[in-house]
Amino acid sequence: MKADHAKVSQALKTARGQIDGILRMVDEDRYCMDISNQLLATEALLKKTNKLVLEAHLHSCVAESFSSGTDVDQKIGEIIRLLDKLTN
Repeated sequence: MKADHAKVSQALKTARGQIDGILRMVDEDRYCMDISNQLLATEALLKKTNKLVLEAHLHSCVAESFSSGTDVDQKIGEIIRLLDKLTN
């Protein structure tokens, strides 16, 4: 992975902490809207973290593939499949 390991790791640990907190909220039978808001915050953090990973992939792996002329179709296919997942 070419993304900043420290940033990605810290964000994922934060998301894990948020999920642990949400599980406690569920166990405590907390208000549904509070749980939903925490779920949305966790989703936003995971999306931001995914963006960091994908940006690094584009700037490193994909750019390297284009400059060397190797595996270009494979890299384009990977991006297309990912876009399909993001838009569905």
